[in-house]
Parts: sequence; structure tokens; C-alpha cells
Amino acid sequence: MKKSILRLLAVLAVLTLLITGGCKDKGPMETAGEKVDEAAEKTGEAVKDAVEKTGDVVDDAVNNK
Repeated sequence: MKKSILRLLAVLAVLTLLITGGCKDKGPMETAGEKVDEAAEKTGEAVKDAVEKTGDVVDDAVNNK
């Protein structure tokens, strides 16, 4: 049992090295994925800013009553 687990871990380690070491150039899917990540981050920041501004307007309205 122990030998099979060690063998499995060794195979996984070798596969991980092969997968990560074999891709030096970015492919079109990786580039597209990075652009999607950047767009999602910018959208999240815009939503956060809008929520903060809305909160400020509500606070001002409540305080001016």
C-alpha cells in the first residue's frame, strides 16, 4: 500500500514537472484567459467604486435630513 502511494506521488511529481516545464511560450488560450482575468478584475474594481459612491450619497442624504 505504501509503495503504491509513493509510486503515485512520484508519477504525479514527474507529470507536474513535464506540464509546467514544457510550456515556455504563451498560447492563444492563455493570452485570452489573462485578458478575461484583467477584465474581471477591472469590473470588480468598478463595482466596488460604484458601491462606495452610492453609500456616500446615501450617507449624505441621511445626514442632511
